Amino acid sequence: MVLQASELLISRGERILIDGLDLAVEPGEVLLVAGPNGSGKTTLLRTLAGLSLPEEGVVRWKGTDIRGDGGEFRAALIWVGHQPGIKLELSPRENLRVFSALHGEATMGIDAALARMGLGEHRDVPCRHLSAGQRRRVLLARLLSERAAAWILDEPYTALDRRAIEALEARLAEHAAGGGVTVMTSHQPVLLEGVALRHLELDHG
Repeated sequence: MVLQASELLISRGERILIDGLDLAVEPGEVLLVAGPNGSGKTTLLRTLAGLSLPEEGVVRWKGTDIRGDGGEFRAALIWVGHQPGIKLELSPRENLRVFSALHGEATMGIDAALARMGLGEHRDVPCRHLSAGQRRRVLLARLLSERAAAWILDEPYTALDRRAIEALEARLAEHAAGGGVTVMTSHQPVLLEGVALRHLELDHG
């Protein structure tokens, strides 16, 4: 097991969202977390990424609690949440250069990654001048331009056109083929041929 959670208890306020959840994601697997709004999908992903703490339970990366692994998991992780998570004063190209300093370039260079996400003509424009959807594409271009063993992606298809979705799905399949692990949510169908795609359904708790 690479990414594992044991006996997670997660609440929002006084409401319990997840109680006693166990899960494990093996190399090459994609875990698709589904459930109605309010069931705790985003909260679970944030907990798995180490951005939120559960009331009870533990998240482990390669057998070690991520709260005491010396930052090994954080260095191996790409997190894509609802917020763009980029520096608005920098261009898309400059943002990706900052990100790639942590993980290094992957199978595709920065300019090629931006072009695949439909940002080739905007690669040197400060991100403050880009639309919300374009800013999100900058963040998703990280998946093409960086190497990281673990991806945790909250609604990565949001605001993407068909071309960008196809580029992202191709990279998801490539990541899995290379032994990477992915945990994600999506309101859209996820089409990943030849990939070990597993489902985790949450309810209202």
